[in-house]
Amino acid sequence: MAERIAGPEIERLIQLLARLPGLGPRSARRVALHLMRKREELLGPLSEAMRVAYERIVTCSRCGNIDTSDPCAICVDTRRDASTLIVVETVADLWALERAQPFRALYHVLGGVLSPLDGVGPDDLNLPKLIERAQSGDIREVILAVNATVDGQTTAHYIADLLVPTGVKTTRLAHGVPVGGELDYLDEGTLAAALERRTAL
Repeated sequence: MAERIAGPEIERLIQLLARLPGLGPRSARRVALHLMRKREELLGPLSEAMRVAYERIVTCSRCGNIDTSDPCAICVDTRRDASTLIVVETVADLWALERAQPFRALYHVLGGVLSPLDGVGPDDLNLPKLIERAQSGDIREVILAVNATVDGQTTAHYIADLLVPTGVKTTRLAHGVPVGGELDYLDEGTLAAALERRTAL
């Protein structure tokens, strides 16, 4: 059994940091040490920002985005094209598309993709709200901006079939997005081109 090298509070900090994406135990120790060395300028403000975020962040009941208000800032932005709805897998994908800013539309976050191997079915996704929005009469086009993975494409075809009775035009991202690619890792130019060259399903 490894000997403990710090107090329980520091060990707890390292353990929690190690659970973040991209950080293992060694990286977590380095980050913890850096934060402790910069207590006044980093650790204090970071802990306060995290406390405030924990208290105020909510999930938008309309689109599934996360923000400090419900509905979120995107949903209430009157400068957006309210007739176009971009469907994404995750909030990270929404943020990626917002960075590209090809045009200003509304969003709908699915919360994942259909994945039978992982036990994710239609009931696990934010599909009922999507259908409700498509049936409202306000939406003329739904852009399926899901990742170009097998599960992503399966989900896109499933949603396209669900939307047929609504009469809403359904498109998907053009093939500028590489197969196996994930939106959060693509550059803004690729995302913008993919949205501009979207195709009907």
